[in-house]
Amino acid sequence: MKALSTQTRSIKPAEVEKNWHLIDAEGLVVGRVAVIIANILRGKHKPTFTPHVDCGDHVVVINADKVRFTGNKLQNKRYYKHTGYAGGIKETSPAKILDGRFPERVLEKAVERMVPRGPLGRQQMMALHLYAGTEHPHDGQKPELLDVAARNRKNKVGA
Repeated sequence: MKALSTQTRSIKPAEVEKNWHLIDAEGLVVGRVAVIIANILRGKHKPTFTPHVDCGDHVVVINADKVRFTGNKLQNKRYYKHTGYAGGIKETSPAKILDGRFPERVLEKAVERMVPRGPLGRQQMMALHLYAGTEHPHDGQKPELLDVAARNRKNKVGA
């Protein structure tokens, strides 16, 4: 019998294997799907996870405009940003963003706040591909479908 190793092996950037995952976000709760996406982007689902290396996979999300919020968050939740000028704080609600020009930004910002800040987080966010409709240009990579709704009944609103 082989003895257990007392050393932790760190993976090198050249040894990383990046896979492709496809998630259909229709009817899924924003925060719950964002956690799953962030963990895949970081690589925490792999046994070779190394915190300082981008060892995560690519994630393609379709129907990002059809994500749902629980409770009254669609109207009551507020997103704030500051212009940099005195008194320049702006606020908006998820309902306005989902009805606007770029509805996929609700999910993008939720995931962005769950990955590390800095160069590593920006590199990991480049592996996230969000699309408002059902069409995406990544069929050539053969992404495997990830059924988030089947993982937990709370992941889907009305299930």
